[in-house]
Amino acid sequence: MFAPPVTYACNQEMRLTTLLVANAWMTAGALQANLACAQGTAVATTLPPATSATSMTQQAPSDIIQSAAQRTLTEMQSNRNVYRKDPSKVRPLVDKYLLPHFDTEYAARLVLGQYWRTTNQEQRKRFIDAFYHSLLTNYASALIEYTPDQLKVFPTPVDPSTDHATVRTEVTGHNADRIAMYYSMHMTPEGWKVYDVNVDGISYVKSYREDFGSQIQQQGFDSLIAHLEEREKPTDPRRK
Repeated sequence: MFAPPVTYACNQEMRLTTLLVANAWMTAGALQANLACAQGTAVATTLPPATSATSMTQQAPSDIIQSAAQRTLTEMQSNRNVYRKDPSKVRPLVDKYLLPHFDTEYAARLVLGQYWRTTNQEQRKRFIDAFYHSLLTNYASALIEYTPDQLKVFPTPVDPSTDHATVRTEVTGHNADRIAMYYSMHMTPEGWKVYDVNVDGISYVKSYREDFGSQIQQQGFDSLIAHLEEREKPTDPRRK
């Protein structure tokens, strides 16, 4: 990893931060209930009542992203000083709002590619847990600084016959830069879930597949898991 200029580095951290928020993520992070997305542009800021499991499976992809991210950021905003003092407290929020709407196993299969077939169940579980918790640990502090009004989710019309959708979002940084992020989602028995995030034309699944594939070839799969479990930062795909 090279050391980019300060402004560029901040933009890269914001990109990975947003991965967690959806994950970004981060869905991929905070996708549980439903925030109505105003027709066309504006993002709703009023939190609706919790929805049942049945209604969740009927949520539109953009509503899922909207709900998860807004709930996470709203709760963080109300206790920002607490999270600043102890960034590890962000983790339960991500576990509560984001991860339930992120298809971690499917994403892990895509990231590992051919290596998925050569791993056992225990290795797969360790990899999934270590990878996403590593991302969270490394970028929790940056996530704390974002507010709900910095995220915009665009309505996404979805053909009833399709099982894949792409949700466009936009994050405004503290320097007023706008970053477009696209969340790839697919329909599962539990509803729509995120499995990839694309930032500036770069797929995180593809980037990490190349990164981890090289590490596995050189050091082995267990070594990769050990590094992740030690909270070593996964290489930012935008810093290659």
